[in-house]
Amino acid sequence: MKLSDLKTSGHPKTLFSSFLYFDVSFMIWVMLGALGVFITQDFGLSPSQKGLIVATPILAGSFFRIVLGILTDRFGPKRTAILGMTITSVPLLWGLFAGTTLPELYMIGILLGVSGASFAVALPMASRWYPPHLQGLAMGIAGAGNSGTLLATLFGPRLAEQFGWHITMGLALIPLLITFIIFIILAKDAPSQPAPQPLANYFKVFAHRDTWFFCILYSVTFGGFVGLSSFLSMFFVDEYNLSSVQAGDFVTLCVAAGSFFRPVGGFISDKVGGVKVLSFLFIGVAVCMLGVSQLPPLFAITALLFVGMMCLGMGNGAVFQLVPQRFQKEIGMITGIVGAAGGIGGFFLPNILGTMKEMTGSYASGFITFSIIALVAFSILLLVSHSWKKAWKMKEDAVKI
Repeated sequence: MKLSDLKTSGHPKTLFSSFLYFDVSFMIWVMLGALGVFITQDFGLSPSQKGLIVATPILAGSFFRIVLGILTDRFGPKRTAILGMTITSVPLLWGLFAGTTLPELYMIGILLGVSGASFAVALPMASRWYPPHLQGLAMGIAGAGNSGTLLATLFGPRLAEQFGWHITMGLALIPLLITFIIFIILAKDAPSQPAPQPLANYFKVFAHRDTWFFCILYSVTFGGFVGLSSFLSMFFVDEYNLSSVQAGDFVTLCVAAGSFFRPVGGFISDKVGGVKVLSFLFIGVAVCMLGVSQLPPLFAITALLFVGMMCLGMGNGAVFQLVPQRFQKEIGMITGIVGAAGGIGGFFLPNILGTMKEMTGSYASGFITFSIIALVAFSILLLVSHSWKKAWKMKEDAVKI
């Protein structure tokens, strides 16, 4: 397998469009987290309220991912993406012109969940253009759109410091519009787009045990990544007394590791297998989060978070190297379901950190809890991997015959 195979085996323009759509959508999805320090100042939020505010778009994205996953399979990813971007403009306009009460803020967060649902569109759109041996890499490249978090954490605090968080949300409409135009021009649905099925058929994947296993694994890898991405700015301000801009820079550094190493996780998984890669990564996450729980000096905790986020990002790529092997025909729906599980994980993590901080006066117990969760995921992976390998070996033998 060579990287150059991506040019000859699929549709590079669609792969780029999928990445760009996911990138800008992801940036918008985590905006409340990036602007959390400024929003907290306006509303005087408690630690638990901080966790809930930044987690609301993540939880809403979980629901909308299932919806957009169904729409992707029934009407095609291009139409679904155009609809998603159109709806995403609504909370940005709401934040620009209103958003002065806490209930409004929660409603904005819910609607921002539509941008997070872009995951259930972008990945199937890219995957369907490429053969199985390139799907880990192709989905990793499209999934690297979670680097949009970098844009939010790097530029969001700076713009909010100059213009306020309301104007900053309005400015996000500019890259959204540019992406909308590029997507319409370049993106193309794959010829392998499956025929629409009866609605009830899409929910049959819930009957498969593997669906739930993938949900558990992804709720830890992606949930950990997006949950930390949304909450770390406030963590750095609270624990290390950084300014909002400084906190954003440190978060950007950590998020970069998770974003840019996602394709690496998919690429390595194509080579040696997603199960092996995930096993090492879950252990890495557990060790790093245990180290973070000690609340070491700023340099040390940044290094631990960098490596931990790198492991989570690579884990995202590894999980979705495995998913198409098990669910080929239902890739749109299963992407939505597993992605939703990742969003649910991302909802709980900020709430765990915020609630533990409020209960104990320290973030240490929250990070210890996350370390234990990573070890539980590792144990589950070991239990189910044997049956996966056996099933896939039987499928390979059947093909040879």
